[in-house]
Amino acid sequence: MSTDDPEPRVRACYATWAQSYFADYYGADAPYPPVHREIVREELRRSGARSVLDAGCGPASILRFLAEDGLDVFGFDLTPEMVDEARRVLAAHAVPAERLWQGSVLQADSFQAAGIDSRLDAVICLGVLPHIRTQDDAQVAKNLVAATAPGGLVMAEARNQFFGLFTQNRFTYDFLANELIRVGDLQTKDGGAAVPDALAKLRSHFRMDLPPVRKGTQGEPGYDEVLSRTHNPLLLKQQFEEAGLTDVRLLFYHYHCLPPMLAHYAPDFFRRESLSMENPEDWRGMFMASAFILTGRRR
Repeated sequence: MSTDDPEPRVRACYATWAQSYFADYYGADAPYPPVHREIVREELRRSGARSVLDAGCGPASILRFLAEDGLDVFGFDLTPEMVDEARRVLAAHAVPAERLWQGSVLQADSFQAAGIDSRLDAVICLGVLPHIRTQDDAQVAKNLVAATAPGGLVMAEARNQFFGLFTQNRFTYDFLANELIRVGDLQTKDGGAAVPDALAKLRSHFRMDLPPVRKGTQGEPGYDEVLSRTHNPLLLKQQFEEAGLTDVRLLFYHYHCLPPMLAHYAPDFFRRESLSMENPEDWRGMFMASAFILTGRRR
């Protein structure tokens, strides 16, 4: 994984996606219903928040629903085309264009714009953390917390690294080799010369061709061709607590009743039973859900 700045390639990846992103992930023909939307709305309702900033708002995928709920909404995104689409969508909800702007979660000043004259009741960040380098996670957590009023709500969504233990594909191998075994360290020890042969045997147990790499459609890099990493839920929780959150919870979603490679045996059954499992508090989500939302209050 490159340590170079990933933002230019991420911006290019999403630049051609502004018109179709919402339909792809929130529309009637989406591969899986956007169950996380209701998790976000319910957490905001419970918090009593009246104002919310979406850091990485895309084409107002969530903000359009929060505007319908009567919240005072703001948002920014790394990709100008996404900002333009968000402004178009939210104009129908009488949201001023200046409440949506281009910015980066890595920059503290991106969290301020016209119309924000104090910290907000809630700050959410969905679909962004996969594109953040490991060394930048702490800064993003700090920025999200700093933009929130004391006692306010922070929600950050991530792809679940532990799901790789369930998938039995290249994600499983990557987690075992790089996170648990840490092959780079092992190969430096006495007898480490045998490690490559052992790893080859380990790889043979998994479907290394799955999942297929998602590529771009118009010459731009695709989702799996830019930085798109997973997060360890326990380590992310620790980072946000260190950044100033309390009462931190992990809410898991997008369950899989079987490893995804088996879904084709009975696709309707797989979808139905996976949906029936959706429960953010179920401990099985730590392994059987592909994503999670971290939520907590600023101290």
